[in-house]
Amino acid sequence: MTIPAQVLPDICEISKLLPHRYPFLLIDRILEFEPGKRIVGLKNVTMNEPFFVGHFPGTPVMPGVLIIEAMAQTGGVLALYSEPRRDKLLVYFLGIDKARFRRPVTPGDQLLLELTVLRRKTNVCKMQCQAFVNGLLVAEAEILSSFVERT
Repeated sequence: MTIPAQVLPDICEISKLLPHRYPFLLIDRILEFEPGKRIVGLKNVTMNEPFFVGHFPGTPVMPGVLIIEAMAQTGGVLALYSEPRRDKLLVYFLGIDKARFRRPVTPGDQLLLELTVLRRKTNVCKMQCQAFVNGLLVAEAEILSSFVERT
């Protein structure tokens, strides 16, 4: 069952779920959500991003590790928003497999982050991640994460 757009987590709800803050919060909005199964997030990439100052002057490219981080944060929203105890949990990034970068992501791009749950055990979740710009695949990976109690 897909959640209707009017009840999807907005940036305020995302900020309640994730501990990340500017400049490290890398999700702007959730576009689609199926509890425990699938999520689509959006990152608007602007020239104002602090990493563009040094990556790379004159030819700005979003670092691949930050694309992976945006995927992981989107996965964190999927995992936490699917949990009734979400206010008592955090999601930690455990690992990454099969990461591939296909095209550069540059200022002005809208990065669509599509994640699907591959496996879920009690405290561990594995997700397939794909990132798109204008319908073209720019990056993909499998990520592993774990639930921990918030302190």
